[in-house]
Amino acid sequence: MSSNTQVDLTPIHNFLRVATPDAWLERALQEQETLLIDHANCEKKAASTALNLMYRYVEVPQLLQKLSRLAREELRHFEQVHALMIKRGIKYPQLTASRYAGELRDRVSKQEPERLVDTLIVGAVIEARSCERFSALAPYLDSELAAFYLSLLKSEARHFLDYLTLAESISGVSAVRQRSDFFLELEADLITRPDAEFRFHSGVPVQLSVARV
Repeated sequence: MSSNTQVDLTPIHNFLRVATPDAWLERALQEQETLLIDHANCEKKAASTALNLMYRYVEVPQLLQKLSRLAREELRHFEQVHALMIKRGIKYPQLTASRYAGELRDRVSKQEPERLVDTLIVGAVIEARSCERFSALAPYLDSELAAFYLSLLKSEARHFLDYLTLAESISGVSAVRQRSDFFLELEADLITRPDAEFRFHSGVPVQLSVARV
């Protein structure tokens, strides 16, 4: 990775249980149009998640402040991805959602305040994986796309920390660490399990024909 990122990803790598498998990186380089389309969808979903939390938990002032900024940044990232798609002549079809976020959110508690804490932890997990994948992909992409992905690292790493610190402010560090372990084990399984669909957060591709160079 280029040293000009100037972002310390050690907390991200220490948080996640597994690195992105090489097989996913190889598939991503083969399917860069799908990668960008699903990346655009992920940015919209991230903004929507932040806004939904702001509507649901208006009584938590620190959440409102952090997630307002986060939502604005995610929408800005969407605009940037979409501009790249237009520049490259990539159409924007509907894509089915990957299993990743859905399976994580299916395990969120239905009771409060555990529901909020779990949702924030899942947000941290998703942001951490996004950041890790931007960093892993960048060395193998064309200069324009690599520079864009590297430019996202600082904000994505901050989003990860924002979600995690919000969860800790509500439930405490020890409780969040224990609950994070549960979701991180699930996340590691989703990342390393064979996956029939290629998406930004998908697991190991079922079929692979071209090796990364």
